[in-house]
Amino acid sequence: MKKRVLLIGYNFSPEPTGIGRYSGEQMQWLARNGYDCTVIASYPYYPFWEVQEPYSKSRLWYKTEVELFESGGKVTVHRCPMYIPKNPTGMKRVLLDLTFFLTAFFRLLYLLPGKRYDFTIAILPSISLGLLGFFYKAIRGTTLICHVHDLQIEAARDLNMIKSKTAINLLFKLEKFMFDRCDKITCVGAGMARKVKEKALKDISLFFNTTDLEQFFPLHNREELKRQFGFEPHERVILYSGAIGEKQGVETILHAAEELKQHHDLRFVICGSGPYKEKLQALAKEMKLQNVTFMPLQPMEQFNQFLNMADVHLIVQKANAGDLVMPSKLNTVLAIGGLALVTTNEGSGMHTLIRKHNMGLVVEAENQQALNQGILKALTEDTQALTHNARRYAESHLAIESIMRGFEKSCLSIEPVEQPASQPSSASRLRRQAQTQAFKRARNHPSITD
Repeated sequence: MKKRVLLIGYNFSPEPTGIGRYSGEQMQWLARNGYDCTVIASYPYYPFWEVQEPYSKSRLWYKTEVELFESGGKVTVHRCPMYIPKNPTGMKRVLLDLTFFLTAFFRLLYLLPGKRYDFTIAILPSISLGLLGFFYKAIRGTTLICHVHDLQIEAARDLNMIKSKTAINLLFKLEKFMFDRCDKITCVGAGMARKVKEKALKDISLFFNTTDLEQFFPLHNREELKRQFGFEPHERVILYSGAIGEKQGVETILHAAEELKQHHDLRFVICGSGPYKEKLQALAKEMKLQNVTFMPLQPMEQFNQFLNMADVHLIVQKANAGDLVMPSKLNTVLAIGGLALVTTNEGSGMHTLIRKHNMGLVVEAENQQALNQGILKALTEDTQALTHNARRYAESHLAIESIMRGFEKSCLSIEPVEQPASQPSSASRLRRQAQTQAFKRARNHPSITD
């Protein structure tokens, strides 16, 4: 009998980057392996912050798509309308979450009388999606998995996107309510998992973002690739490719370009889309930078060639983002055996991971001088061992087949819970007591496995 999986998350395929891309790859893998998958999502908008063709004409109402697979599995996507701000400030992001919560709730009501889903996966950063999963669990008795991509509440607080302490405290209470009542929590990084474990009464599993190693792989004709994308073979390309938003701190790249402009062979390339791209372009013009090129997000069919063109890949983020977010762009850089230069502070999960596997360079976040020196170090020192280790790590830890097999074994082998009774059984109370005792022991002896 096919296992039925419901995923709730407003980002989904065909979004080319971020959570939507990974969720799409994961549901398609499950369907290829015989699962019956249903997705409640919004229309694809990220990282452009506007609905993309061919969906723009239908984005004001619901739409259902079905993809069938030879295995007998399928992916059914229910597209829900929601408010998408062009300039996503803190309050506008709240409205985005609220509107999707409402439209997704009505779609969930529509699905409620149908055949029960064995597993429900709620994609967090938005805790409201976890509440939708809990609603379905409470009525139909599904096994609820909360998959944490970002710790949105801490990020909103630390980046000063939500200034109200009352609002922040309320969100933390909702988050705790959600974590206490789901059956399983998974995180995309070890540092993030440690933070979640501090406030969740259960074990945390790692579920890394997947990477298609047949789509992203090393190429060795860099000079030819540079010509293909409009650069001279002798130029050294320092590339940032990804979302251009507030939490990244991409403006530091412009200051690095200004500081290193006497190195005439350096070309800084900022590729992607996002709410702050126009501001960066205006700032670059104001600074009269001749060594900075802005490029649009590249088509997927030539993205591997584009990444392989670069001599250095910048993974920048602000210091207070820390383990709250996990830059998804790092996966593809590792997959192509690229040289990653990451701004991250000692003690963070990202810093520990890169140092442990010796697969990139790390510099202190929001330290401009450290970034400038890191770029020069990346271009002048022998980094062959780092790039070799990067690809080897991707093959060992990021391949979609091994990650999804691990997820299937650890999360989708859970026996679906029975239809909940009006009062908790004595067995439920005993399980709850055991969880609490295990949590107390774990606080003294934490053990999250990488």
